Amino acid sequence: MIVLNVDHLSIAFGTKRILEDVTFSLDEGDRLGIIGVNGCGKSTLFRLILGEQEADEGHVYISKNKTVGVLRQDDAFCEFQGENGSATSLEVMYHSFPEMLRTETRLAELEGLLRSNTDHNRTEESLVSEYTALNERFIRDGGLEFRSRCASTLLKMGFDEETMRRPFSSLSGGQRTRLALSRELCREPDVLMLDEPTNHLDMETLGWLESFLAGYKKCVLVISHDRYFLDRVTNKTLHIENLRAKLYNGNYTKSMAQRKIDREIAERHYKNQQKEIARQEAYIAQQRQWNREKNIIAAESRQKLLDKMVKLEHPKEAPKPIQIRFSSSVSGNDVLTVKDVTFGYGKTPLLQNVSYLVKRNDRLFLVGPNGCGKSTLIKLMLGKLMPHRGYIEAGYNVTIGYYDQENQNLTPSNTVLDELWNAYPTKTELTIRNTLARFRFIGEDVFKQVSDLSGGERARLTLSKLILSDMNLLILDEPTNHLDIDSREALEAALEEFDGTVITVSHDRYLIGKLATRILDLTPSGLVDLHVEHTGEGYEELCRDRQGRAAREASASESSIAPSAEEKPTQKDLYLKNKQEQAEARKQRNRLERLRAEAEKLETELEAVEAEMNGDAAYDYVRLAELDTKKNALEERLLEIYEEI
Repeated sequence: MIVLNVDHLSIAFGTKRILEDVTFSLDEGDRLGIIGVNGCGKSTLFRLILGEQEADEGHVYISKNKTVGVLRQDDAFCEFQGENGSATSLEVMYHSFPEMLRTETRLAELEGLLRSNTDHNRTEESLVSEYTALNERFIRDGGLEFRSRCASTLLKMGFDEETMRRPFSSLSGGQRTRLALSRELCREPDVLMLDEPTNHLDMETLGWLESFLAGYKKCVLVISHDRYFLDRVTNKTLHIENLRAKLYNGNYTKSMAQRKIDREIAERHYKNQQKEIARQEAYIAQQRQWNREKNIIAAESRQKLLDKMVKLEHPKEAPKPIQIRFSSSVSGNDVLTVKDVTFGYGKTPLLQNVSYLVKRNDRLFLVGPNGCGKSTLIKLMLGKLMPHRGYIEAGYNVTIGYYDQENQNLTPSNTVLDELWNAYPTKTELTIRNTLARFRFIGEDVFKQVSDLSGGERARLTLSKLILSDMNLLILDEPTNHLDIDSREALEAALEEFDGTVITVSHDRYLIGKLATRILDLTPSGLVDLHVEHTGEGYEELCRDRQGRAAREASASESSIAPSAEEKPTQKDLYLKNKQEQAEARKQRNRLERLRAEAEKLETELEAVEAEMNGDAAYDYVRLAELDTKKNALEERLLEIYEEI
């Protein structure tokens, strides 16, 4: 049964065409993935389907009595701002069922009337009759379980009991997005429309969402750039390109394979037709050259056939992807040392005794559930926060480039051109414009204000600032959020070619799988350092490692109930432990050598200061005071070093 039919939709904003002749239909149970570069018209198509915008041509038909639910990319819950900002997450969820809440209120009113018997206009029998009918309908429609359903959905979306009862106004942007998604999933509408639902979700929540949607019996339309998610969830794909849309059967991977075949066939048909047109035109020209009556008749006959031929358009090129190439300098072999770092915002430490060593050319991914401390660890590595205990030390000649997932390093009042030029004032305008063009900022786009940019445009602008810096350590916080699939692939290729070290926080399983050489999994029980054995299989190895750990923990809990002989460490375990101890010892020796060298330098400098104090500066009180301050600082630093060595 057809649930949604889109018939020849076209729309333009002023002179700019957005969509042209878009046609497709969906049956009940279809799960459609909508893909295309940022700005191609995906969100506009959603607004047309919802009736929020009127198409210039065409129509949208939704089957009668079908409910529609939508999650927008930047759902801000306007109705819960201001006076209702004190509403909790659970209360926001309850408002997804207004009919249930109204029925509850009416049932409570009827109960009061029956107890007090104050309504003299109605008999007790009529009140009982209304109460019984209303209560039966309430139970039939799920009134007894809708509140527990709300709480259960929030739990699965990563909300604990404390977060559920916090005021809505205190939630972060990511938590609000997950709450908005929870509302729509809980209502289970007949047509569920999701715009970028995977942003701000950790891998555990993503797995649950994929399972939920894959088993959803109603119609789903989802705009997403998460290729892994699309492959797991969708059974149809709508690809929007060059104003047009084409529907493919199958998920993202299957649709891309079919799209490639279709483009090859279209290109071949066009070339064959052009050859035939050229052959016919040559024949016509030859006949006319001979200029006899029968030749003229033959030429005119062929010309008529040629004029009637339906000319094929040359297949349009796909929009050019952004072009990224990171420049790098050479660093030492040990890029970053994190030793026994402990940090927390309250009494309970968020990170405790975290230690790891980042080596040159590592492609290190930080993963773990939301709130486990990944972004905090990034800020500690950047020096934006200081550890409560332990230390973080950069290696020789390490220069850092940082990508912030919220793009907070952009100035809203700047134009795109000014934003990049202010960051690199010594660059020429040609260099700045060429760089912006590589990120699809062309023509008048460079004069847009940063505050008017979409999430994808802001992400591209931040990346354009990053590629002009000369660094050898890239620290990236959720770099693929808001990037379309073509841009993600360009970023992946650039990171693969980057001759430096990469540390990335990401929930993008496709990115992890393709690039990771090491994965740091932040778990409640501590940090797990996983070295990827086969590059290109990072995510699969992470899943296997997590499954193995879960099995070992289950086995350990069983053995605690029924004690068994303690397992002896294997030769491999002993070898790895010994190797790690040797590396730590080497690191400590190198640190001590650097401290001793610094101490010798400081001692020489201190002797020179004391000699000057007892000589030329003995009667210059201003200079003597400066030297005394310098002497105290040198002695203080020397004492710190003597304590360590």
